Amino acid sequence: MGRPVLRTQLCDMLGIEYPILLAGMGSRGKATPPALVAAVSEAGGMGVIGGSGLPPEELRRVIRESRRLTDKPIGVDLLLPASLAKGAGTTRTEVRRQLWEKYPEHVAFVKSLMEEYDLPDVYVDNEAVVSTNLIEDQVRVVLEEDVQAFAAGLGDPSWVVPQANEKGMVVLGLAGTPRNAERQKAAGVDIVVAQGHEAGGHTGHLANFPLIPQVVDAVSPIPVVAAGGIADGRGVAASLALGAIGAWVGTAFLVAEESDIGDKKQDAILNGDSKDFQIRRVYTGKTMRGRTTPITEAWDACSLDPLPMPYQKILMDDFNEAAVRAGRDDLISNPAGQIGGMLKDRKPARQIMDEIVASTVKTVEGFRTGAVVEL
Repeated sequence: MGRPVLRTQLCDMLGIEYPILLAGMGSRGKATPPALVAAVSEAGGMGVIGGSGLPPEELRRVIRESRRLTDKPIGVDLLLPASLAKGAGTTRTEVRRQLWEKYPEHVAFVKSLMEEYDLPDVYVDNEAVVSTNLIEDQVRVVLEEDVQAFAAGLGDPSWVVPQANEKGMVVLGLAGTPRNAERQKAAGVDIVVAQGHEAGGHTGHLANFPLIPQVVDAVSPIPVVAAGGIADGRGVAASLALGAIGAWVGTAFLVAEESDIGDKKQDAILNGDSKDFQIRRVYTGKTMRGRTTPITEAWDACSLDPLPMPYQKILMDDFNEAAVRAGRDDLISNPAGQIGGMLKDRKPARQIMDEIVASTVKTVEGFRTGAVVEL
């Protein structure tokens, strides 16, 4: 029996078999595992590396390792934040010094959490900080390597588009509102990713059903890919019905066997209800949806507001590092979307892909054969 056929314009644009993209996901200074990136590409979709915050040469290593595992198209997702705290340092050491000088109450609160949970006094050992210089160096690496797509997870990619297109690279820009989508169109992106409120990680306030058709109308004829709350073929089929040409899928692959987030974090996702995945600024300073933890609850209960990026991120990166060293993965950042409430099992990434494709075909065929319209 042959493989199912599921083809849209996205497949032609990216040279892939199925219109399913792995969302670029990375956290705690770690990229998406090359094994997961390659598995999605080998299964007919496109694996995308989440490289935010990675030192440039580490990003290069991850790209090359992914390329060693597959010769199919791959992408890289970086954050290009539109706003960072003014005057923030460009190394972790410098930002830590500024935290102690400017925000001693925040530092003291995090120290109190470390004492409460008996965590060691350790720090992230790389100096990379999300800054203009780091982002420029990361983009240079992507342009030098064998990458077919560049995704801007945040911010304005207009300065990247000409260089990427010259290399034959497709540029995607994420948007959470029609206005942001129009900005991505003005920036010259080839594809707009409309990411709904349901999504994990950094996300906005509009849900997918109102967002996707508005973005489709706002940026036409630029094609749109849907993101947020998609983990099976019903979600993909709904996205296609709303005018998208494919799906950007993240949380479903966080519980893949190739994911490296760890058993405890996977269990937290698999055992969670959709209401357990909430938006906070606790771990990065930007609005980010993730599985609730005792630490998000502690910040909710205290009188301090999270700091802007990069201050909050550096502060909590060090907390996360201490929690990992102590084996307390239940305390660290666990970005994931509301669709986590539907996920119940770990599976190989290829099986996840195959099931999404098969159920999309089944759902679409059901529309064609089962719909009855009476006028």
